[in-house]
Amino acid sequence: MQFDVESVFCPASFAKEIRSIEIAIVIQAAIIPQHFNQINRTMPTIAIVAPSGYAPEPANVARAIERLQARGWAVKNFVNHAHKFQRFAADDASRLAQLYQAADDSEVDVILAMRGGYGISRILADIDFERLAASGKLFVGFSDFTPIHLGLLAKTATISFAGPMVCEDLGTEECHEASFQGLKECLIPAPNSLPYTLNIPSLGNPAVNVSGTFWGGNLAMVAHLVGSEFIPLIEGGILFLEDVNEMPNRVERMLLQLHHAGILKRQKAIVLGQFTNYRLSDYENGYDFNAMLDFIRSKISIPIITGLPFGHVANKVTLPVGAQVSLVSDAEQFTLQFGSYPHL
Repeated sequence: MQFDVESVFCPASFAKEIRSIEIAIVIQAAIIPQHFNQINRTMPTIAIVAPSGYAPEPANVARAIERLQARGWAVKNFVNHAHKFQRFAADDASRLAQLYQAADDSEVDVILAMRGGYGISRILADIDFERLAASGKLFVGFSDFTPIHLGLLAKTATISFAGPMVCEDLGTEECHEASFQGLKECLIPAPNSLPYTLNIPSLGNPAVNVSGTFWGGNLAMVAHLVGSEFIPLIEGGILFLEDVNEMPNRVERMLLQLHHAGILKRQKAIVLGQFTNYRLSDYENGYDFNAMLDFIRSKISIPIITGLPFGHVANKVTLPVGAQVSLVSDAEQFTLQFGSYPHL
């Protein structure tokens, strides 16, 4: 699969010019809990929900629905743009009810976030994660959706999916086909295929060969959850992180928070996605993302891998959060091979 990942103010260590990255994706039919809905294998149904911000361009939602339907998905849109409240897609109670409405709908297979922004933190303590997990739905999103991933994992050991969302990914004016294809190949594996594997060219990474639980998401949200009941206590895991609009010093501060909280030392490796849309000023005086990364590497003993095509970029892979994964890296590429996870 061809992924054209834009490098917008990406650190030089990541940009290694990830353009035209070849991501070879193959998938194994996983062992699925009985409650997972497999009725609509040929025409699965996606529910669009908005637990965070409203759509600044509603045309993106309509465009995403049209594209999903053209690719064989059935779509149920639970979002009413007229219900937006302040910066949110609706008031807190309505956004929470919308999540449950989609989860309780027997026709729905996948629950897809409309967008990120901010909003899940306001309803996080009220979410019944057991109810969401028992629905058997596959939850997909990233950025502000990270607490849903981590809450499901912490409270119910349920695997969910860090992947594209409606507004910023699937419905943009320019169509990014790789994100559609990556979502499909992760959620709808071919029968009797090999394990879901991402082969990612990326120069300069250390030699690594480890296995563990794959978890993480948006760095600001992971740091935000430290010390709460919504962050899973993962031992020997592989932590992936991405972010947007965060200067290197703020990224460093959040990584140090995870370090001081004892989270990083319990992991086997860190895999960094894209950190985009920031501008360095003259005041940085040579302190950039690479300098920050050098400092963090001097403080922790676990390896840090860079170059994951995931984050606030045009084309992104879809990642099973909470699945077991094998990470193998050398100076030219790294591979993520996932174990069994729920799918359609």
